[in-house]
Amino acid sequence: MSQPLDQKRKAAFLDRDGVINIDHGYVSQPSQFEFIDGVFDACRHLQQQGYLLIVVTNQSGIGRGYYSEQQFHVLTDWMKAQFEAHGVTLTDVFFCPHHPVNAIPPYQIDCDCRKPAPGMLLQAIEKYQIDPNQSLMLGDKKADMQAAKAAGVGRKVLVLSGQTLTTEDKASADEVWPSIKAAQELVTN
Repeated sequence: MSQPLDQKRKAAFLDRDGVINIDHGYVSQPSQFEFIDGVFDACRHLQQQGYLLIVVTNQSGIGRGYYSEQQFHVLTDWMKAQFEAHGVTLTDVFFCPHHPVNAIPPYQIDCDCRKPAPGMLLQAIEKYQIDPNQSLMLGDKKADMQAAKAAGVGRKVLVLSGQTLTTEDKASADEVWPSIKAAQELVTN
């Protein structure tokens, strides 16, 4: 049974590579994982503002055979422990292992979870009774903004700490920040 809209929670949807950590390409183990400067303080601030912290990440490296789902889960558990050690709780991590072209069976499919499709966000919205209009998406690609728009997320933010962005990419967002660190100044109740 769903909650009335005024009782629904808000979430900060976070892409992983380029938002939480530096995108070194197909990061699959802790030794490759380098946190973006200020990510813990920013996420703690978002949490204090009442946002659930939900990671939504495309992980086509699984589908391409670069690393396994088990390796992804080990890395995710390690990442969550690092957040916990800094007083931050990640509510959940949703991931898409698929790729429509360059993947191996059973991962070579055109799915509804790989951003720019909104599947991961919609799953989280349903699971945690989230009001997408009160929520925000922090991503480093146009695909993140497209997924957020399709899921009805009210505030779409591109960060410059990941990919090189074009004018068209930036136009897909409501705001462009240098990195997630800016949340401390730009997100208030």
